[in-house]
Amino acid sequence: MNQPGPIKKIVEKAVEAAEEVLPESPPEVPGAPGPEPPQVAEPTEPRPPLPPKREQAAPRPVSATGRADGADPGVRAQNGEFLTTAQGARLPDSDHSLKAGPRGPVLLQDHHLREKITHFDHERIPERVVHARGAAAHGVFRSYGSAAGLTRAAFLAQDVETPVFVRFSTVLGSRGSADTVRDTRGFATKFYTGEGVFDLVGNNIPVFFIQDAVKFPDVVHAAKPHPDREIPQAQSAHDTFWDFVSLHTEATHHTLWNMSDRGIPRSFRTMEGFGVHTFRLIDAEGRTTLVKWHWKPKLGVHSLVWEEAQLIAGADPDFHRRDLYDAIESGAFPQWELGIQVLPDTPEQTFEGIDLLDPTKIVPEELAPVEPIGLLTLNANPTNFFAEVEQVAFHPGHLVPGIDVTDDPLLAGRLFSYLDTQITRLGGPNFAQIPVNRTHAPVNDMLRDGFHQHAVHSGVAPYKPNSLDGGCPFFAGAGDHARIEHPLPLPAAAKVREAPASFDDHFGQPRLFWASMSPPEREHIIAAYTFELAKCYEPAVRERTLRVLAEIDPHLCAEVARGLGLPAPEPAEPLADPRPSPALSQIGRTWPTTGRVIGIVADPDGDLGALASVRRAILAADMAPLVVAPTGGQLTAGDAEPVTVQRTFATARSIEFDAVLLAGAPAPGADADGGRDAKAGSPAAPGTAVDPRITLMLGEAWRHAKAIGGWGGADRALRAAGIPADAPGVVLGEDGEAVLSGITDLLAAHRVWDRFPPPPETGR
Repeated sequence: MNQPGPIKKIVEKAVEAAEEVLPESPPEVPGAPGPEPPQVAEPTEPRPPLPPKREQAAPRPVSATGRADGADPGVRAQNGEFLTTAQGARLPDSDHSLKAGPRGPVLLQDHHLREKITHFDHERIPERVVHARGAAAHGVFRSYGSAAGLTRAAFLAQDVETPVFVRFSTVLGSRGSADTVRDTRGFATKFYTGEGVFDLVGNNIPVFFIQDAVKFPDVVHAAKPHPDREIPQAQSAHDTFWDFVSLHTEATHHTLWNMSDRGIPRSFRTMEGFGVHTFRLIDAEGRTTLVKWHWKPKLGVHSLVWEEAQLIAGADPDFHRRDLYDAIESGAFPQWELGIQVLPDTPEQTFEGIDLLDPTKIVPEELAPVEPIGLLTLNANPTNFFAEVEQVAFHPGHLVPGIDVTDDPLLAGRLFSYLDTQITRLGGPNFAQIPVNRTHAPVNDMLRDGFHQHAVHSGVAPYKPNSLDGGCPFFAGAGDHARIEHPLPLPAAAKVREAPASFDDHFGQPRLFWASMSPPEREHIIAAYTFELAKCYEPAVRERTLRVLAEIDPHLCAEVARGLGLPAPEPAEPLADPRPSPALSQIGRTWPTTGRVIGIVADPDGDLGALASVRRAILAADMAPLVVAPTGGQLTAGDAEPVTVQRTFATARSIEFDAVLLAGAPAPGADADGGRDAKAGSPAAPGTAVDPRITLMLGEAWRHAKAIGGWGGADRALRAAGIPADAPGVVLGEDGEAVLSGITDLLAAHRVWDRFPPPPETGR
C-alpha cells in the first residue's frame, strides 16, 4: 500500500532530471544570455553550437501518439560548425545579396536571399513580425503641384486630392506592448490614387540598421526579445541587440538616431517621416530625377524625456494611440507636409560624395533642401481597428506611373518580403481585396480564385492572348497611364556577393549627427547609451560598443564609459570634422501650439471665474485644457460659471500635460491618504498644506522641463514642491490669462531646455 503511484514516480524523475542540469548554486547575478561569456572580438574559429544553459531543458522527444523514442532531448537543436541553407549546403556569405556587380540590381536567382527572407517572413502568426503595435487614421492628401514637372504621377498634379490611410507603429514590440518605448516608428501611407495604390512605406528615422535586405532577419532577431525568455519586450536595452550592432557597425548611424530623442517621440503628430531609400521620379518625356521623401509635421518635431516615457509606459501604454485618436476626435487634425529632396540621376547615383543607394546614409538638408509638394491631413479615425488598422497591407512595390525604385539592395529585398508576408498574415493572395486595401482604380488583373476571393469574375479567358473574351484586358502604353519601369542601362558585371566601397564608411554620418545635436540632446544621447548598455549582462558587449562610440566622438564615449565604470578607448582612426546640419536637431526653433494639452490644477476654494476664463482662452487658442480637481463632477461657487472636471488628483499624472497651470494651492483632498492612493504618500515639505499628489505632479513637470504657471496663491504649491518661483519656465502672476500667454510662448519651444544647462564637454 506504501508503493509510490505513477504520478509520484513521474514527479520524482522530473526532480532528478532537474538536479542533473541545474547548477549547484545560482549565479551571483541571474540573466546571462548564454551558457558562457563571449569574447570582445568577433569569434572566427569554427566550433559547434553552444549547449543550452544549465537551467534550460528541451521537451521530451515523443511520437505524435505519445510514445517515447529514447532520442537525445537535444536532437532537434541545430548542429554543425558552419552556416548552411535549410538543405544543409554551407554558405560562404550572409551579408550581401547576389548582385549584377557591386552596384547592380539584386538577382532573383539568389536562393539564399529568398530562402532566408521567406522563412523570416513566416516566423510568426498572426501578428506582424515587425511593426505589430500600430495605430492608423484616414485622411486626405492635397498636392501643391510643385512636383508635376518631375513626375507624371497624376496624384501629384496641381490641387489633386487623394484619399489616404496612414499607419504609425513601433518596430520591435508585440501588439500588446507600450507606445512610448525607445524604438524606431513606422510611418506608412497608402495613397488611393486614380492610377492605382501608391504606398510610401517609411519610418521616423531616415536611415536603417542595414545596407542589404539579406541582413534584415539578423537585425530583427537581435533586436527582438531573447528567444529563451521572451524578454525584454519592445526595447533594445539587452545583450543580443548590442551584440549585433557593435559587431555590425553599418548599424551605427541608425543606432545613434535611436538613442537620440527621435527614439521616444512625444506624439505621432510631432514625428517626422522618411522614405529611407532613394526613389526615381519619371516625367512625361521619360526624364528621371532621384528623390528622397520627407514628411514634416506642422506642429514641429518634439520628443519625450526618458523618465517621462517610462512613466507613460506604465500609466498609459496606449498614450500615442490615444493622443492620435483624441486629436482627430476633437478636430485638431494632424498635418504633415510631404517634401522631396531633388537629386540628379547620374550613372554613379551619388550626390556630394554620398552614395544614394546606401540606406544608412542621409543627404543633409543644407546640401539638398526639402521642397514641399503637398499637404497630408488626417481627419477620420478607423471604424473597426481589426478590419482597418490590423488588416491594412503596405508594400513598397505598390507604385504608380511616374514613380520607380532604385537598386538599393535593402529596397530590393523589401520588394519581395512585403508581398510574401501579406500572403501568410492575411490568409492568401487576395489580401488586396480586403476593404482597407482596395484600390480606387479599375482592376482587371486576370488573377483568379484562391483563399478569400471576394470578386465574382466573369468571362472565360483569364489569360493573354485571348479571343474568347474579345481580347480583354488589353496592354496599356505610356499614353494610357501604364506603369513602365525606367529602362536603366546596366553595366557589364560579374555576379558577386559584395557591396561597393562607398558603403564602407560606417562612422562619418554618425559623427555628423552628433556634431549637429544641441547640448541638451547630447546629454540625452549619453544617458540613453548609458542606460541601454547598463542593461546588458556581458561586459564584452559593453566594451565593444564603447569602441564603436570612440569612432563617433571622444566626449560621448568618455561619458558613457564613466557611467558604466569602464575605461574609454581611443578611436582607431583620426576623426573627421563634419559641418553640422542644423536640420537634424529638434531644438532651437518654435512651432505652433495647436493641440497642446494643458493641465489646470483647480483649488475648489479659489477663484472659479478666473479658472473658467483661462479655460476658454486655452480652447480659443486651439489647445486642450484638462481641469484637475480633488474629485470629479463640477466645481461650483456662488454665481461663477460651473467648471467641469476632467481629471482628479487620484487619476491625473504630469505625463498627460505639455504644461501645468495652478489656479491656487489646493489643500489635501479627502482621499489624500497613502493607503488609498500611493501617490499621496509622497513626503510633503514641513509646514505646507498642499495636496501631496499635486507636489508630485509639479516635481515631475519640473524634471521633464515643462512650463509651469500659476496665480491666486500658486506660489505656495511651488514652495511645497521645492520649485523656485523665479526659475526658468515658471510664470507667476495675478491674472490667469496673462500667465497663460507666457506659458504659450514657452510651449512654442516644446520644453524649457535652459532649466538644466548641461555640463561643459571635456572630452572633445
